[in-house]
Amino acid sequence: WQNNPLYIQSFTEAEDALKRHYIVHCSLDVVDGRVNNPKKSGPTFNETFLGLLYPTENYKVYSYLTNTEVKFIMVTTDMDVRDADVRNFFRRFHAAYVDAVSNPFHVPGKKINSRTFAERFSTIVNSFRLNSAG
Repeated sequence: WQNNPLYIQSFTEAEDALKRHYIVHCSLDVVDGRVNNPKKSGPTFNETFLGLLYPTENYKVYSYLTNTEVKFIMVTTDMDVRDADVRNFFRRFHAAYVDAVSNPFHVPGKKINSRTFAERFSTIVNSFRLNSAG
């Protein structure tokens, strides 16, 4: 959808949230670079988890690409997070996303404004925090 955000949610203070939004938007170029140059560092055929895009001093940025080329970006301050936990997070988020956009009242390409989706997403994030912390 032309890199328009369909859903953005931050679980930090407002000041930090703005920085993360910026990181997310900058990450879209990195995702495009990986997808358009698969020989260098992109996903293998049918691989939707793009993995760690890049680490910064305070964050790690991960990405996932759906079969319909919708990009999921996650920015985390947990520097010790495991790839298996991130993969599981993205799989669960993808399932929630599919349910949300399958709603007959959802307009494709428009922001997701579903309370059910937001609650499900919060549950997924909280579960991820517990799994990656332990």
